[in-house]
Amino acid sequence: MTGPDVRERRITFDQPVLVDALIRAHRRGPGDPTHRRLGPGHWLRASRTPQGPVLLRLAAVGASVSARAWGEGADWALDQLPQLLGTDDDPAGFEPRPEHAALVLAQRRYPEIRIGRSALVWEALAPACLEQVVTGKEAFRAFRLLVTEFGEPAPGPAGDPASAAYGMRVPPTAAVWARIPTWRFLAAGVEQRRSATLVRAAGRASALERTLDGENRAADRALRSLPGIGPWTSAEVRQRAHGDADAWSIHDYHVAKDITYALVGEPLDDAACLEILEPYRGHRYRVQLLLSLSAARRPRRAPRMTLPTHTPYATKGRS
Repeated sequence: MTGPDVRERRITFDQPVLVDALIRAHRRGPGDPTHRRLGPGHWLRASRTPQGPVLLRLAAVGASVSARAWGEGADWALDQLPQLLGTDDDPAGFEPRPEHAALVLAQRRYPEIRIGRSALVWEALAPACLEQVVTGKEAFRAFRLLVTEFGEPAPGPAGDPASAAYGMRVPPTAAVWARIPTWRFLAAGVEQRRSATLVRAAGRASALERTLDGENRAADRALRSLPGIGPWTSAEVRQRAHGDADAWSIHDYHVAKDITYALVGEPLDDAACLEILEPYRGHRYRVQLLLSLSAARRPRRAPRMTLPTHTPYATKGRS
């Protein structure tokens, strides 16, 4: 779809752009109504910018990225696109240690990887609150249900049944998230502890956006000053919104074990992972990202975590 409401831009970078890895970091599962992958390097992304909603269509070939944008936030999204695709990231000083063979190989395979910056704190924080201490499957389902119900249709071709963007949604504003009744959260499988954290944080959404103007350490302190938001949630937000190359996912159920298994051949806890990652301070999330891209994960032998059975969604309304 083209026309007067469409903004277009082509950006040529100084190296190939791994659009799939960069945009996938913002997608919350394969059913996320705000993101849709159309093919290698080809994505649709519905977002809420400071200027309003936007639907962004990206197509990357090598170092060239073509973009189309619809909606009130189109100009903002296109102006911010280089940051989203990692141009502000500086890998200077990062050098894998020779004894960490998996990381050496990962950097050789993905030398062009950069860490993007969405500059949208609330967009990253709301789903991170839903993802606390639950399985990804459960959190992604909750996000999909809540955004579908309380979000709004994305601009442009998202309203066209013949378009690949048909049915995509823009995430709710912080004010809308704050007004969602507790019982609707419960129906989506989100217990009160997580929903209360999200609702409280919504009241500080505007102030949290201002953390983009300061240092990453200050952003971490501001996020963790909110009740219910700890190191893991702060890291998940800073990875996406601030482009913080050091914000590794500490206290994640899998990440420390995966990193230590890849680097030293043994799945270890967060304390051991912190010690092993110390030489990479400033780039610890870069280590996590590179290892995840190269599939350097430990074998999964334990039973999968089970989903909860007590929520209204799980019981289908049965008491």
